[in-house]
Amino acid sequence: MAKKTEPITKRVGNRIAELRQSRKWSQAELANCLQVESETINRLESGTSTASLQTLESLAAALQVRISDLIVEPSVAPDHQAMQISAWLSELEPVDHALVTGVIQQLCERMRARGGKR
Repeated sequence: MAKKTEPITKRVGNRIAELRQSRKWSQAELANCLQVESETINRLESGTSTASLQTLESLAAALQVRISDLIVEPSVAPDHQAMQISAWLSELEPVDHALVTGVIQQLCERMRARGGKR
């Protein structure tokens, strides 16, 4: 028997809410960025309204993600995470790129020293 999945409108709504909350934005703040009413964001996040392609494009721009990040749940696979980090780094100036990679390296070394995964 096939596993019942959550409707795509609800999955997209959950991702919008998750990304909005990760930025510590209220629904009103996101609505202001998109020049829509707060109720529109509420309906999208609750899955009672379906976002048009134009709305998805606007949401992605406001939340600084790709449209696919609104539709597909993030992967925990190391290869996917590495590709995501690479995409973020590619958008940085060289000095910022070096800073971020240096911090990541230091964190990994510290965690390995504390007995983290090898």
